[in-house]
Amino acid sequence: MINRIQNLLFNLGLATLATHELDAVTQSEWHLLYILNSLPEQIAATSFVIIHVPFFAIIFWLGFNEKTRVREWARIVFAVFLIIHASLHKALENHTLYTFNLPMSQGLIFGAGLLGCMYLITVYIIHRANIQTESYS
Repeated sequence: MINRIQNLLFNLGLATLATHELDAVTQSEWHLLYILNSLPEQIAATSFVIIHVPFFAIIFWLGFNEKTRVREWARIVFAVFLIIHASLHKALENHTLYTFNLPMSQGLIFGAGLLGCMYLITVYIIHRANIQTESYS
């Protein structure tokens, strides 16, 4: 049962992040990113979009890997990333170029962070249950 919940949380986190990145294109998020913000507008916009291809390919490859340990650790790292990503957005919210103020944008960003937190909680619950099971053996 908890594995189904973990799968759901991971998939929702991935879907929420991907949808946020669609929103990020409409918000010209590259204006906030080092290196990209110093490039000409069209190059920065194109680079921002293209960078997401290998980024998501790696997430899919590792997050759905056939090797259990790889998949588990990749999903933990991804959950931590979602929390850090939301924290970075929170830190940037007063920046003059920050435009993620609409409820949808905020919901995607902080919803993804919350899903990452929830995923890590399930990892902790499973870990604790495994420790207790081993101590009774």
